[in-house]
Amino acid sequence: MHLSEITHPNQLHGLSVKQLEAIAQQIREKHLQTVAASGGHLGPGLGVVELTLALYQTLDLDRDKVTWDVGHQAYPHKLITGRYNDFDSLRQKDGVAGYLKRCESKFDHFGAGHASTSISAALGMAIARDLQGDDYKVAAIIGDGALTGGMALEAINHAGHLPNTNLVVVLNDNEMSISPNVGAIPRYLNKIRLSPPMQFLSDNLEEQFKQIPFVGDSLSPELDRVKEGMKRLAVSKVGAVFEELGFTYMGPVDGHNLGELINIFKEAHAKGGPVLVHVATVKGKGYEIAEKDQVGYHAQSPFNLTTGKGYPSQKPTPPKYAKVFAETLVKLAENNPKIVGIPAAMATGTGLDKLQAALPKQYIDVGIAEQHAVTLAAGLACENMRPVAAIYSTFLQRAYDQIVHDVCIQKLPVFFCLDRAGIVGADGPTHQGMYDISYLRSIPNMVVMAPKDEAELQQMVVTGIEHTDGPIAVRYPRGSGYGAPLMEEGWEALPIGKGEVLRQGDDLLMLGYGSMVYPTMQTAEILSEHGIEATVINARFVKPLDEELIVPLAKQIQRVVTFEEGCLMGGFGSAVAEALLDRDINVPIFRLGVPDILVDHATPAQAKTALGLTPAQMADKILKRFSLAQLELANKG
Repeated sequence: MHLSEITHPNQLHGLSVKQLEAIAQQIREKHLQTVAASGGHLGPGLGVVELTLALYQTLDLDRDKVTWDVGHQAYPHKLITGRYNDFDSLRQKDGVAGYLKRCESKFDHFGAGHASTSISAALGMAIARDLQGDDYKVAAIIGDGALTGGMALEAINHAGHLPNTNLVVVLNDNEMSISPNVGAIPRYLNKIRLSPPMQFLSDNLEEQFKQIPFVGDSLSPELDRVKEGMKRLAVSKVGAVFEELGFTYMGPVDGHNLGELINIFKEAHAKGGPVLVHVATVKGKGYEIAEKDQVGYHAQSPFNLTTGKGYPSQKPTPPKYAKVFAETLVKLAENNPKIVGIPAAMATGTGLDKLQAALPKQYIDVGIAEQHAVTLAAGLACENMRPVAAIYSTFLQRAYDQIVHDVCIQKLPVFFCLDRAGIVGADGPTHQGMYDISYLRSIPNMVVMAPKDEAELQQMVVTGIEHTDGPIAVRYPRGSGYGAPLMEEGWEALPIGKGEVLRQGDDLLMLGYGSMVYPTMQTAEILSEHGIEATVINARFVKPLDEELIVPLAKQIQRVVTFEEGCLMGGFGSAVAEALLDRDINVPIFRLGVPDILVDHATPAQAKTALGLTPAQMADKILKRFSLAQLELANKG
């Protein structure tokens, strides 16, 4: 059977190990060819090919349920669940999503983009099954990196409290999340990886006790306790931890040996109660280049399969925002030992690997634990340190209570640096940085700013470090800047809550925020060709808003347009409208941004076009909204 013939995972039933091994090879080939051509996540999926095939051979996917932790390790799952023929469209507009989506396939039982969710969701499904008197199997696949997230440990704690709830948790232990794992749990898992597996003695233990003449078929409570104690001796160190938490522990098993995997999964399903199967895998398995560089090949832009190298850009590109942020922070930290950078398992993504390399004592990676990262930063701030929490916009959502309760209420000077703010592209709805303006500006004591370009980001990093009156946040987009000249040193902090006028005009007041300032200027130039002259403001701050600058101009010009790369509800435009209404200034306001929809996977340019956020589209909308065609004729007259 060829991989292209598999449209339903139940077609794996009855296949021999040799046949499955051939399919595994085909999955890797298709996986590599697709990601090399169009980009995507590489290492995670290559590591779980055999795990996926073995598990699915032991399940009936018409009835049984599977949850995956983070969707990017589920490419093999997609290839055997009816998406082979469309797989070349991976992460492209209207194509196969890079993560799991319930609306994409009936086999995507739970949407997955953020880590540490699989056990909670699977446990919910298992409890629902029992309450409804059904008997299907439920399995969760979680990466070892996701165990650094508190939510996974909360779910394990709950599941272990339900001894009669059948649930199989598969721990995909590859020693990695995106970067190498940090913390005591991954270190503990590594110990068992390096130790020879112990044979379980507990399976026949009860039968051996029954052979004792005075025991017979019933065991006294004392002997029950002896039996349980002996079981503990039969379990490896890491297994004993899970056993004490109420799980039956099995493993570790070679995650690339199909025969062993099939046998252990069959045994796990038969055990009953919560079971944890510890599977040791290699991230990037089958592609030597990815195996040797597991961080670099976690995800890739299009690349040459033979060399593993990316294709050179046709022209030089400006530095990425993350690089500018990191290099600026390193230079400041070299002269300020109180600065401490804190990522949440995203050292390379945020650029803080540069701080780690230069000043390792001023760097703390907490793992996939955004809640802990924020409150840890609060504790550092209590003791006069300058914590810099560098977390993607989409992931900081996970720590909202900690931002409110532990930072803002106490007015602690934590500096939040939100990478990937706005439209992020191919990662889709789970990763779009749409909501940070709304969820941060509503909290008392928080200052929120965004740079128009990479040079202004340098100034805002200085501003964030020097602001000690309370928490402050800066949001900046994914990708490269505009080529604005950068300074090597001598940066000055910006005055809090002050914008700048970039262009003068009497017909419109146009307010741009962050990544939308340059498009605002481009839109103003298009309108100028129609005889419409606009004043353009770079707001810089959404909180506090520069009302001293904005309010008089709005009152004078009488037409206001706001531009933002984020959700309109509660966003920058809402802040401007609220400020004007609070001053009883009733002028027409047109807000341009992301409406109340989920932005699907596509390139950022495609997404902006679909949302009507290109300069030409925005100019056309403005002309129609304010009937400026009449003003154009008047100006020409």
